[in-house]
Amino acid sequence: MEAKTSVFLALAICSLFINLAQCSQLIYQGKWKLLKRSIGVSAMHMALLPNDKVIIFDRTDAGPSNLTLPQEKCARVHHQSAHEASDCYAHSVEFNPANRDFRPLTISTDTWCSSGALSQDGVLIQSGGYDDGYKVVRYFKPCLDCDWIEEQNGLIVPRWYASNQVLPDGRIIIVGGRFQFNYEFIPKTSTNDKKLYQLPFLEETMHLPKVPNNLYPFLHLSTDGNLFIFANDRAVLFDYVQNKVVTKFPVMPGGVSRNYPSTGSSALLPISLVGNNSSPTVEVLVCGGTFPDSNVKANAGIYMPASKSCGRLIITEKNPNWEMEEMPINRVMGDMILLPTGDVLIINGAASGTAGWAVAREPVLNPVLYKPNHEKTGRFELMSPTTIPRLYHSTAHLLSDGRVLVGGSNPNVNYNFTTLYPTELSLEAFYPPYLSTSSRSRPSIDLIKPGVDLTYLQKFYLGFKTNYVPDKIYVTLVAPSFTTHSFAMNQRVLVLDFSQVGKNGNISGSKGYINLEGFAPARPELAPPGYYLLFVVCDGVPSRGMWVRIKKL
Repeated sequence: MEAKTSVFLALAICSLFINLAQCSQLIYQGKWKLLKRSIGVSAMHMALLPNDKVIIFDRTDAGPSNLTLPQEKCARVHHQSAHEASDCYAHSVEFNPANRDFRPLTISTDTWCSSGALSQDGVLIQSGGYDDGYKVVRYFKPCLDCDWIEEQNGLIVPRWYASNQVLPDGRIIIVGGRFQFNYEFIPKTSTNDKKLYQLPFLEETMHLPKVPNNLYPFLHLSTDGNLFIFANDRAVLFDYVQNKVVTKFPVMPGGVSRNYPSTGSSALLPISLVGNNSSPTVEVLVCGGTFPDSNVKANAGIYMPASKSCGRLIITEKNPNWEMEEMPINRVMGDMILLPTGDVLIINGAASGTAGWAVAREPVLNPVLYKPNHEKTGRFELMSPTTIPRLYHSTAHLLSDGRVLVGGSNPNVNYNFTTLYPTELSLEAFYPPYLSTSSRSRPSIDLIKPGVDLTYLQKFYLGFKTNYVPDKIYVTLVAPSFTTHSFAMNQRVLVLDFSQVGKNGNISGSKGYINLEGFAPARPELAPPGYYLLFVVCDGVPSRGMWVRIKKL
């Protein structure tokens, strides 16, 4: 509280001499840039593909968007509210962060509150939604003129507000959804993939039928291959092959619900493989949310304060307990984005109310940077504020150049531009402090040998340029996520086992060029097969990410 007060005081004094926006840039770290005033659709869901394009989509039953399709691309829709009809409004776009161009895409079925993941082949596999989209599986391949392909009845049961995770064998598990206390797998290539598996834990964690507080459960793949599942205020480690709970973790303290509609967020903290560590520590972070009855009260016009609390849990310990701490700002509906440095950016959301239609107040404009390896009292740092509220149905996503793409916010039933918190069609980029202007250049990778296709435990070499001799160098792999509803599904950061070498194998470091040698992750439980962004980090500043692909032999 003292730190927050001192910042406000400094802003007040500064603004006597220059404008408030300039003061914010002087006092806070990080900066914002508006990329597009409008892309025509509100960014409820985002996914980054290996061609560096971002697939963005909204729901399809919100009425007209602000972007039309060419006549030959119009969709045939079958929503409950109408007979088959033609929809010539786009509800999805492909966005190119490099030049800010975008093109409309066609989706026929309703993607409202759906889920997804990037397959090991680099195809976005997207599942579920609402109404005629309940059981649909959709595919988007990264190519020049590709569009959505939709598979009707690709799921066994309806999936609305479910979560997805890529598994060590390359399959994708889909967990939960409204009144779905079960899980299944996609793609359905074997007999076992065509079965439905019960998960009573999801029913046990439901608060009320209309206010479940356990939708979009947080999923994280542990390094033993089991699945960490968090719903409402508690978690289990789950063996999805044998369909049994392996570990039941303590209830997270504080009496706060963390899942939709009391929406908090969660991230798997960076996993260190340094020293060829085959059994690394695995730690989960959960932040924000609100009281279990907050949604009921908000619908009656009473907006309860969101929670400041965060909890860390080492899920690989025998008898772990939550380590609790507090953010500098109350936050519900915040996104937690893992940065290539291993820090966590907490962004978007509100300080009171909950997720849902027009039931949040006090937009939180300041992101917070969380530094997990710092002392507990110095882990949180307030960042420079945006000017655009990002509430319900907003998203954020790490880009390969280290920026964070931010979009969406539509707490309204339809597109509404005149209400208290209007529908937001813009895209911004947040520049973390490591992108601030400096005389020291960012490291620039120009060599991966033998190439960008890697196998497990493969030795490979990196070469990168820099204009100074760094004190600390490390290499990270970042899994691309699918983000929606304050949860970045499948995001993961691995710190690889690398050392600095010279031409003759001697440790060396020189201004201009540095060689590294190291190893790919040892097994798919550490890093499921697929595409990753590889970064070199020098003294806290990452290179641009380079796409690599990990394959099984």
